[in-house]
Amino acid sequence: MLSLHVSQQAVSDMTPDTVAELARRLETDAYDNAFEGLQDWHLLRAIAFQRPELVESYVYLLDLEPYDES
Repeated sequence: MLSLHVSQQAVSDMTPDTVAELARRLETDAYDNAFEGLQDWHLLRAIAFQRPELVESYVYLLDLEPYDES
């Protein structure tokens, strides 16, 4: 199980294949508990901010929408 804190090293070690596997787990939502899914979601989010080219096909899983704070 991954820790909730995602290190830059963990993100830099990600490959297209590992991101695809992460996305597959999120899509199937077959976790033993909600916390495992949340950890994967946080990892995908960290990858999106640090290495966006790896998550272009999976942005829909993050449910990120632009908003206006004014």
